[in-house]
Amino acid sequence: MTTAFANNPAASALPTPPTGWPIGSYDTYEQAQRAVDFLADRDFPVQDITIVGVEPMLVERVAGRLSWGRVLGAAAASGAWFGLFVGILLSLFTIGGGWLPIVIGLVGGVGSSMIFAAISYASTRGKRDFVSQSQLVARRYDVLCQPRNAEAGRNLLYSLG
Repeated sequence: MTTAFANNPAASALPTPPTGWPIGSYDTYEQAQRAVDFLADRDFPVQDITIVGVEPMLVERVAGRLSWGRVLGAAAASGAWFGLFVGILLSLFTIGGGWLPIVIGLVGGVGSSMIFAAISYASTRGKRDFVSQSQLVARRYDVLCQPRNAEAGRNLLYSLG
C-alpha cells in the first residue's frame, strides 16, 4: 500500500535526526513558520523543509496560587457538571424519575469530587501550592532544506528580509 507519506522520514515511527542545510534561523517558531509559509506561497517544494527547534527548554509558567478554597471550589464545579450529567441519565431511565435522580447525581458528583480533590491536595503537604502550565520551547528555530533546493530557498528567504 502506497501513501502520500511513504518516503517521508517525518512519517516514520522512529525518531530520526533532521537532515538538510540551514537556510534560515529565527528567534521564534512563529517567524520560522512565516518563512516556510512565504516559501510555500512562491511554489517552493516545501516537502524538502524541516523546522528544527534548537536547544529545547521546558518552560513552566505559574498561573496562580493554590489554596484550599480554590481547590475545593474547582472540584465542586467539576463535580457538579459530571453529577448533573449522571443525574440526567438516571432520570431518563427511572420510572417517574422527576428531579430526585438529578439532585442525587448533582450532590453525589460535587461531594465525591471534593473528597478526592481534598485527598489529592492534602497529599502534597504544601509542596506545590501553585497552578502552572508547561511548554516546550527552543532558543532558536532553524529552517533546514534538502541540498537540492537549499540555495533557491535561501535566496527566497533573503528577499523576505
